Amino acid sequence: MISERLLVSDRISRLIPYQPGKPIDEVKRELGIVGEVIKLASNENPLGPSPQGIAALQAVLPTLALYPDGACHALRQAVSEKLAVSPDSLIFGNGSDEVIHMLGLSLLEEGDEIVVGDPTFVLYEAAATLAGATTVKIPLTPGDMKHDIQAMAAAITPKTRLVFVANPHNPTGSVISKTDVETLLAALPSRTFLVLDEAYIEYVEDDPEFPVSTEWIKAGAPVIGLRTFSKLYGLAGFRVGYGIAAPEVIRLLNQPRSPFNVNLAGQVAATAALYDDDFIARSRKNNDDGIAQLITGFEKLGLSWVPTRANFIVVNTGKPAKEMFDALLKRGIIVRAFPKDLPTHLRVTIGTPEQNARFLEELEACLA
Repeated sequence: MISERLLVSDRISRLIPYQPGKPIDEVKRELGIVGEVIKLASNENPLGPSPQGIAALQAVLPTLALYPDGACHALRQAVSEKLAVSPDSLIFGNGSDEVIHMLGLSLLEEGDEIVVGDPTFVLYEAAATLAGATTVKIPLTPGDMKHDIQAMAAAITPKTRLVFVANPHNPTGSVISKTDVETLLAALPSRTFLVLDEAYIEYVEDDPEFPVSTEWIKAGAPVIGLRTFSKLYGLAGFRVGYGIAAPEVIRLLNQPRSPFNVNLAGQVAATAALYDDDFIARSRKNNDDGIAQLITGFEKLGLSWVPTRANFIVVNTGKPAKEMFDALLKRGIIVRAFPKDLPTHLRVTIGTPEQNARFLEELEACLA
């Protein structure tokens, strides 16, 4: 019997698969939409990929029959110079998601605990579940939807192995301060690491008050940073992310890493995109202008929102999230709903001025 062969560990059966935003083609096919469908669900760069990243691919196309550099040497050197960290302080993955998976495989075991905000990025809990560890969830603060740092610090015990903080936070866009980082570090037992997931850091890192993981890593603190090329650099389709930590931590994370885990095209595009300064500046400006545009629209509609430092914004529609998600979907607008965690809120990726205007127009119609 096939069913008897499907008996698996509870660690597998309890996993909740990640639910990505609906692809544009799927929405068109399901709903029979002929016109334009705008995807504002997955926090992708609405300006597209880095032009320098795409241009660099032309030279590498004839070599795609070869395996990629398993050590990501060129990309490693570029990121090392950009962040002013040693090359052996970096590990690269198939998106930062894979680095989170490596953290679970390397550092977690049965009986351990991780501490996270709630809601937060679901892959933190997935890494813990696979390892047989427990996820301790601390609700975000009401209203501004920030990490409750004091409550998180109080939840840390000798069983705590990892404390995950997305900064800026996903799904709310809030940030923590340098003082908050120090508060968490002061509460860590000797075997515990603070993981700062900085997937959206490029939208805010020029702020001198923003806590950057490398500041503490260079000082020898038990901090691990996570970053990605999927957001600001517009390379989500290539799946390139990385972790930053002390060299001895990186050596441990490399133990379960699959060989050739970062594809050749992704390595080349990411290396070039890292210094695409014009594209970086345009992307940041589009994001800042887009946030202001959406806030103005929300004010006109009498809606509240959560202050954000990322490339998305959470708006409270006052109506069931699933209902509003479905209504917008039928009008060709894909957003993100978290009905269980944020029952009347939608998370909306910042689009181009035209996409933002179309979203606000359709949102007003749905509210009516």
